[in-house]
Order: sequence, then structure tokens, then C-alpha cells
Amino acid sequence: MSAPDSDVLVFFGATGDLAYKQIFPTLQAMIRHGRLDMPIVGVAKSGWNLDQFKARARDSLEHHGGVDPTAFERLCSRLRYVDGDYNDPDLFKRLRKTLGGAKHPLHYLAIPPSLFGVVAEELARSGCAEGARVVVEKPFGRDLASARELNRVLHASFAEDDVFRIDHYLGKEAVLNLIYFRFSNPTIEAAWNNQHVESVQITMAEDFGIVGRGKFYDETGAIRDVVQNHMLQVIACLAMDCPTASGHEALRDQRRRLLRAVRPLDPSDVVRGQFRGYRDEPGVAPDSDVETFAAVRFHIDNECWKGVPFFVRAGKRLPVTTTEVLVRFRRPPRPVLDEEGPPLGNYFRFRLSPDVVIALGTKVKRPGESLQGERIELIAHHQAPDAMTPYERLLGDAARGDPTLFAREDAVESGWRVVEPVLGDVVPLHMYEPGAWGPTDVDRFPTPEGGWHDPREEPREAPL
Repeated sequence: MSAPDSDVLVFFGATGDLAYKQIFPTLQAMIRHGRLDMPIVGVAKSGWNLDQFKARARDSLEHHGGVDPTAFERLCSRLRYVDGDYNDPDLFKRLRKTLGGAKHPLHYLAIPPSLFGVVAEELARSGCAEGARVVVEKPFGRDLASARELNRVLHASFAEDDVFRIDHYLGKEAVLNLIYFRFSNPTIEAAWNNQHVESVQITMAEDFGIVGRGKFYDETGAIRDVVQNHMLQVIACLAMDCPTASGHEALRDQRRRLLRAVRPLDPSDVVRGQFRGYRDEPGVAPDSDVETFAAVRFHIDNECWKGVPFFVRAGKRLPVTTTEVLVRFRRPPRPVLDEEGPPLGNYFRFRLSPDVVIALGTKVKRPGESLQGERIELIAHHQAPDAMTPYERLLGDAARGDPTLFAREDAVESGWRVVEPVLGDVVPLHMYEPGAWGPTDVDRFPTPEGGWHDPREEPREAPL
């Protein structure tokens, strides 16, 4: 028996930054694509009324994607607003009244994790949690102990099947394409193991800084903000076994199984950096030792991937904004070839953003009598017009009760188990100049054999 669809969307933190930059554009897109046909209740403590809330929605869309007059009119007709303090039980009584005859609310908590417990308890106490689902934003805890406590608090009001933990990377079209590409091409999957793969590297680079999020970022840092969740989830999608059954739990089981095999980090596997000028940002402590860059070497202790290092570098104020995966294959000797220097191996390159690229790095013979070659790339660009954004996909899935692309409790805790040994100031902090690829004055920088791939390089494409 399929789960019932949600019949009202309630989002807490409705006047906040995330709602302004992401949620209102997502709601308009969902309405335009015919994926949202229910009341939308915003909840916040701003002293606003419904007209001010609608004006905020318009302002959001004017700055983030544009206003579609028809879709926006339909969005406004669905909007409701409840204002009050999350610690005040009266707020939730008024919310219950606003829900009317709705039987399956979808509560989206776009609020700080410190408020998850308060809101969940009041939702249950007021009857708003009955038949409901809850969507929670990252970061889901600050370490393993706090993640477990958050799970305990949420489970007091909601069953695990009704808890949807958003990691928007799992909703990216490019990440889903990566999974499909692996499992739909048997010739590629046959070489996807430690017998053929030499190393894997993932770069998640942003050329901008913390853009007004100083207080949040100074309590988080790069490892908590993106490595523990986004990057480990990408590794899980790259390295997990193919599910042997259909259904959402089969896929989530394989992600969890892979994450459980990732070895907890050792300080020697990590370099932390901070861009010069970060401490001058509003909301940042003048003596902050929070990292804005991390280079990490992961190891997977299972039969398939033992011995293959997975390298991650992620940070702000780097030379470019992009996320890219490079899978390097081993280089078997070929004595018949007249190679100059060591033979070059093949690789697969997956660009996940800003555009979607799948490329095979291979070699072709140079013109002439000798068997010498040159490297080229066979490139496929894939960018669907008007493709769903991650939030559009994920909120639509949550409304239907489909948890496939959401992080399960055990996967979240596995991620914290991996990074916990290097949280805080366990690893020394090194400064780097804005526009550099992180700190350079580090003796033991985790570096793939052959070096880090520079996403700015324009490889030669093969003529067809």
C-alpha cells in the first residue's frame, strides 16, 4: 500500500535566507511544472502579516530566477502565514487551526538544528504531527553524539519513515546521472574496482566567500558543511554496489553499506586551510580557527575498493566555482608502444556543476610511423532545459513519501563517525591567499598520484 500524498506544506523559517534564495523559487517552479497543488503555510517570527509575506515571495523571485506571472499568481493563492515564537504553544494551536481539514501535513524545518526538538515536540503536542512527515535541513548535528540526540528527539514525535533529511546533493540531476551512468553501462561497471581504478578525486570549489553567512559558517566550517554530507554522499554514489532489488530502501541500503566501510579519518589524511581575510568578515571571530578549505584522503575498507584512495578538496575563495569528479584508471605497460615517459592512463571525468559533463580521457595515435599517442577527451554535454532543481525534486519526493534521495539515520551517523576524529582543531590550520587552490606551505598535502586535476583546463576534444 503506497503512502498517502501530503495535502499541505508547512515551512518553518519562512522569512529566512534559505526561503528567500531557494524555497520561493522552488515553489514557483513546482507550480509551473504541475508538481504542487496544495496550501502552503509559512511560519516565522517576524511580526508580519500575509500581505508582507507575499511581498517577500515576490522580492525573492525578482532576485532569484524571475517572476512567472501565471505561476506566481497561483502561488500567492495558496500562501498562508502564521507568525509567532517557536517556543510559544499558542503558535502551534493557531497553526493547527490554519491546517483545517488537512490530514497529512509536510512540515519543512528550514531553521537552525537547535530548534528541531522544540518544534517537533510542539507539533506533536498540538496534534499537527498526526499523519505528518517532517523534512529537516543540514547540518544534522555537529558530531556523532549530537546527531544521535537529534534523531532521538525527532523519533519521539515522528517515525523514521516520516523523517526526511535533506542533502540537496542527492537531488542533483548530475549525481543521479552518475549513478545511472555506472549501472546502465556494464563495460564501465566491470572496470569499477581496485583492479582497474588507481584513484578517485573530487573537487568542490567555490570562487566566492561566505557571502553574509559569517555567524553560521564560523560555527560550522568546510568539513561539517560539505565534507561530512555532500562529499561522502558523492563517494557513496561512486563506490556503492549496484542494488539487487528495486525500491527506495535497496538503494539507501547500498549507500549505508558503503559509508560503513569508509575508514575513520586520521589527522595525516587531512589538511585544513583558511583564506586570508576570512576573520574580517561580519560574524566571524577575530581569532577564528575554522577552516574554509579542506583536502581529505579517504580509504574504503572493503574488497572492491581496498587500496584505492579517494581524494576530496573543498573550499571557498578558490580559483573557480565547480564540482568535478575524476576517476583515474591504472596504467598497464604496453611494450609495443613507443611511449615517451610513463604511459598515460584513461580516466572518466564527471562535472556535476555548473554544467553537466561526462568525459572519457583516452589516447589516439599521433600521425607518423611510430606508435606514439596523444591524450584526447570524448565529451558528452548534457543539460536539460528547465531541468528540476534539487529542492524541487526533493520537496516533491517528500510530499509523495519517497525517501530514496534522502539521508537515512544510519547513513548520517556513519558520516559523522568518519569525520569525527578530525573535527575542531585536531589538524593544524594553514592560511591561503584568495584565488589559490588552498594552502601551499604544507609538508604532507593529500595529493593524488599525477597531481590534482585543474577543472579550468580545456582538454582537447576528439574530432568525430
